[in-house]
Amino acid sequence: MDLVTRYLGMDIRTPLVPSASPLARDLDSARRLEDAGAGALIMHSLFEEAVRGEEEGMSRFLHEQETGFGEAQSFLPAHWDFEHPLDDYLDNLRRLKEALEIPVVASLNGVSPGGWIKHAEEIQAAGADALELNVYYVPTDPDEDSAQVERRYIDLLQLLRGHLNLPINMKLSPWFSALPAMVRRLERAGASGVALFNRFYQPDINIDSLRLQPSLHPSTSGELLLPMRWIALLHGRTELSLGATSGIHTATDAIKLLLAGTDVVHLCSALLVHGPGHLETVLAGIREWMDAQGFESIDEFRGRLSYLACPDLGELVRTSYIRILDSYSFSPGVMT
Repeated sequence: MDLVTRYLGMDIRTPLVPSASPLARDLDSARRLEDAGAGALIMHSLFEEAVRGEEEGMSRFLHEQETGFGEAQSFLPAHWDFEHPLDDYLDNLRRLKEALEIPVVASLNGVSPGGWIKHAEEIQAAGADALELNVYYVPTDPDEDSAQVERRYIDLLQLLRGHLNLPINMKLSPWFSALPAMVRRLERAGASGVALFNRFYQPDINIDSLRLQPSLHPSTSGELLLPMRWIALLHGRTELSLGATSGIHTATDAIKLLLAGTDVVHLCSALLVHGPGHLETVLAGIREWMDAQGFESIDEFRGRLSYLACPDLGELVRTSYIRILDSYSFSPGVMT
């Protein structure tokens, strides 16, 4: 049964690609993901703020502790005794490349043009097969309109395209006002693929302490409906690799997204909950379904239920919305 798919210009053995998570930090878990059937692996993200904060803290600790006594100065720690987050990330990338046969995709989240360029070039030199740009940007300025926000993404991509030879995957949020047009602009600017969608974690409020607090909730299968709809709309209308992320937990989830037209499905929460071996369960379910349906390769059914196959795209999108609203029924006793 042929599960090979095309991703960021590379032929990979399966469409299951673990997304950025702590699992990529550990060489043993990365090997287990490969053994379980991963087609490629996306590393955890390198955050420029973390690198910068560590550098500033190290500088204060090592270089701003003048004691005024020459002999005592010799007891201060040396900078080479401390590990640097960037060095750790690059060393991890090199170890993964040496240990794995599947492609390794690095993930980068920057805040400054210089930081994006510097870290991206070092990631390329360390041997990454591709680079995913985890552009976490939440517009908060009322005077910054959608065109300016979109320009940020295009400018960043063009900036890095001028310094890198790697395939670049753009991880997008679902909040663009005209997503198909944005994807087309990214394609023209040199992207190799898009991942839909970046799952931004929202802060919560502690009503006892009257403070904001972090909130982390694993995804659920219901969340795949959003990327599924937009992948169905984009399939066949762009040359970019399409990756679906958020809400993929089971073989059924993965099959739905492949029918919609995705090239790969990214798993994270399901692997953190069930472990790397869960990939085997998902792949077995895909193979079983393909056998029952008579499909011998993924290409035979990829995009079978994309919106491109519909005779009237606009009518179908609106008709689907109306049918969902009309199909709702109240629970017994609600209206009595």
